[in-house]
Amino acid sequence: MKSNRFYFVIFLLILITFFTSFLLYNKMPSYMASHWNEKGEVNGYSSKLFGLFFMPSMLLGLFILFLLIPKIDPLKKNIEEFRKYYDIFILLFIIFMVVIHLQIILWNLGFKLNPNFLIPISIGILFFYTGLILEKSKRNWFIGIRTPWTLSSDIVWNKTHKLGGALFKISGLFALVGIFFKNLSYLFVIIPVTISSLIVTVYSYFEFRKLNR
Repeated sequence: MKSNRFYFVIFLLILITFFTSFLLYNKMPSYMASHWNEKGEVNGYSSKLFGLFFMPSMLLGLFILFLLIPKIDPLKKNIEEFRKYYDIFILLFIIFMVVIHLQIILWNLGFKLNPNFLIPISIGILFFYTGLILEKSKRNWFIGIRTPWTLSSDIVWNKTHKLGGALFKISGLFALVGIFFKNLSYLFVIIPVTISSLIVTVYSYFEFRKLNR
């Protein structure tokens, strides 16, 4: 019952996003600013139909996918062991995407919120929570660090996700620090998480080899 109420709140948030886009349709320019470069300058435009309704439509599709994953995963019993963390991740991810959508809308209404400040904060929070859910996750086919070696062993899965959780939390903190470096903020988002991903992939391989010895 609690999960159903939780999902209803998320669904309501998505509906509000649709409603806001519909309400502001006539106030948007024919072509909306929709993409920014590393300096925070607009370098991409889209039609207002696409700019206003692509994100809400994608959010609805992703929300349906998030709901299906615990039902179709062959190891769905394992997902239930960390389900509350998974549900909170869905909420945070939806909020993250809504923030991006609102930033686009506000920019085109004349409120120039710098994406190089807003986005690193949002990503930093999302990365940090991703680290938390990695530490809590159990072996499954959809959520977590899915390499051939983690999927083959609970021991390798647990060790890799313990390391991965710590690295993603650190990546989240780096993303937050990026707001102080303006034009370089994107590097503080991309580089730490890329390095972290490479480390956990290699680590899972060697842990699997060590286990098989």
